[in-house]
Amino acid sequence: MTLFITKDTPVSDAVLNVIAHLPTTSLAATVEDGFFQKLSDADFMRIAVLLAQKGYDEGGCPIGGVVIDNKSRKIMGKGHNTLVQESHPYNHGETSAIRDAGRIDFSKTTIFTTLSPCDVCATLIYMRQFARVVVGDVTSASGNEDMIRSKGVQVDILEDLQGIALYSKYRAEKPDQDIEDWKGLAEVCKGKACC
Repeated sequence: MTLFITKDTPVSDAVLNVIAHLPTTSLAATVEDGFFQKLSDADFMRIAVLLAQKGYDEGGCPIGGVVIDNKSRKIMGKGHNTLVQESHPYNHGETSAIRDAGRIDFSKTTIFTTLSPCDVCATLIYMRQFARVVVGDVTSASGNEDMIRSKGVQVDILEDLQGIALYSKYRAEKPDQDIEDWKGLAEVCKGKACC
């Protein structure tokens, strides 16, 4: 079987975009294992940002997540926030990626997230015993990194300027949706007669 993306394929945004948009279950038939071995943390964060862009393009919150196996560096799960698209109040980038990965031992994985995890996602990360979380934006939001560290999870900050710019643009365009994603409709409706 000939794979489309091999260990010799140069790493580019175009190739990472293909990986971001393929179903995770299709990656084994499309991408040679050696390609994943050469991806840097910044490359995995770029895939998460491309997923965040997908969420934004769908009218939702631009937050993406990618789960990789620490040894093979293969992608085990990926996803993006679907609060709006699925009317799902807690399917954030992280929860979407974790759900996509399925029933695996997360203590052998790293999760990349484009935005500092909210309380729900931070709790899921330490409860599933991830070895490591890499956060792509603590400029727009932060706060749970120390709590996650205190639970034994390695936390690394790898800010991605494109991801930060995308979230800033989104927050300016849809401030109520941003608040809803973080704290729910009750927070949006405080002080508004229309809710």
